[in-house]
Order: sequence, then C-alpha cells, then structure tokens
Amino acid sequence: MAYKLRRSRIYVPGNNPRMLSTCGLFEADLITIDLEDSIAPDQKLAARWLVAEALKDLEFGRSEVTVRINALSTPWGKKDLEAIIPTGRVEAVYLPKAESPEDIKQLDSILEKLERENGMETGTTKIVPILESAKGVWFAYDIAVSSDRVVALSFGGEDYTRDVGGERTSEGTELMWARSQVVAGAKAAGRQALDTVYSNVDDLEGLYKNTVMIKKLGFDGKAAIHPNQIPVIHEAFNPTRDEIDYALRVIEAIEDAKTKGSGVVALGRKMIDKPVVERAERVLMIAYLTGVIKEEELHESIRAAMVKGGA
Repeated sequence: MAYKLRRSRIYVPGNNPRMLSTCGLFEADLITIDLEDSIAPDQKLAARWLVAEALKDLEFGRSEVTVRINALSTPWGKKDLEAIIPTGRVEAVYLPKAESPEDIKQLDSILEKLERENGMETGTTKIVPILESAKGVWFAYDIAVSSDRVVALSFGGEDYTRDVGGERTSEGTELMWARSQVVAGAKAAGRQALDTVYSNVDDLEGLYKNTVMIKKLGFDGKAAIHPNQIPVIHEAFNPTRDEIDYALRVIEAIEDAKTKGSGVVALGRKMIDKPVVERAERVLMIAYLTGVIKEEELHESIRAAMVKGGA
C-alpha cells in the first residue's frame, strides 16, 4: 500500500451543497464529509441523499474522500453505509464513538457485505475509528488491530473532555495523556494517528503551535474546521530542511555500514537504531510527497518502503 499523506482533513457538513461542491479546492489531504454531529436528526435523510449524489457526481481534487457516518448504534449508521458505499467513491469510513474491537468488526462485516453486493474488491473501504470517550481511548490498541481495514486512529478531544468531566483549554494539557495513549495504540499497531480539531479558527498562531506540539507527540495529522487552517497545519507537519538533511545522513550512514559489513550503525557519537531509521524514512517520504525533495534524492530503500509500507 502506498504511503498516504494525512496531515490535514477538513470536515464538510453533508447538508451544505456549496461546501460539498467546492471542498476539493481546499487542498486538504483528506475530506471528511459529515453525516453525524453537524446534521440535525430531522435532516439526516436529506443529508444522506445529498451526500450520495455528491459522491456520484463531484470531483474532489487530490483529496482522499472519507465520510463520517452516524454510530452504528443509532437508527442512521447502517443506512448511511447503504447509501454511500455503492457509489464506489468512499475511500474510508470514519466511525464515531468507537469504544471496542466489536464496534470495528461490526462495521467491517457490513462493509464486506456491501462491497460484495456492489462488485467491489473486498477490503477496498478503509476504516478510521474515532476515539472520543475514556473507554475508546483506553482500548486504542485493541481497536487499531481489530481489522486490517483500520488505517488510522482519530482522536476526538471535545467529546473526550466532556466524557471524563474535564475542562477544555486552549493549552490542551487536559488531553496530554489521552493523546499519548492514542498515538501509542496506533503506532504499536502500525497505524497512523490523527489529532482532534483546534476550535478557535481565528487563532492561526495558536493552531500552528498546537500542531507542532502534537507532531512531536507522534501524530501524523490534524483535523480542520475551516479552510484557512489547512495551510497552517501543512506548514507545521512538513519536514524542515534540518529534519530532511538529518534523515538523509541517517540513510547514508546505514548504507555506509552495509558497504563496510558493519553491524553497528552510528552517526557522529549517536547510535542509530530501528526507530531512528523509521523516523528518517517517514521524514523523507513526506518531503518527497510534498514536493520538497525530488525522487532522485530518495535512496532505493525509501522508495521500496513507500510502496510496501505506510498506512
């Protein structure tokens, strides 16, 4: 599976024709068409129909097309899937309120049935569970490994804070443990980790600082609620020149050690172990996919990792 950039994703209300028709211009890595929180109960049916039609007819640019359905425990979740999967345009389903492996297995089963009925290859539609409760965060790893369809875990900070009785702040200190738990669960399972929204759309400096912080925690992407947030998120996630140069030196050191037949790899006085190598490969993959470096700057091993690895 090719490595996928999931630095940014923007939520698009499923009942907003204007945003649906223009969201492909936002240049987000992912578009998440929303049938859940942004849609009132009495508008669910109309939004579902509109989204299904939009998926059939609209172009979404280079963005990965995903849909946040309603929870399967509601009257709407399964019907959402029955409307959107036959279009063949949904690359991943965001499952809200995911709290156990059983939630994912139930969704997996429904997706398999719908794919078979519509002549699609089984496993085509990926799953991104949204962990937005104490229980969901606690079982992050179990949820991540519950299906081969799971490509990432998404963290929902607003609902999580309410669930634990905390207070949401701009600093986000109340989310540190939960964020770390989501990252650890995702990475232990070989999946990506995607962070929650930054709700103050006017505070772009705060968004940048917050995104740099969660990047350091190990997140691969962050949600946006306004198009103006997308370039800021990209800037924070894109590797710096110093990061790229260090990554290139790491790969060069590995190749040099192989040439010399040495089992010990070092860069300066620092030993290079597997996590350092994987981070270097990821930095170079992102740099290449964002156009910062050219293909000829990538070592053959990085190209191979891009083809076979990366959720």
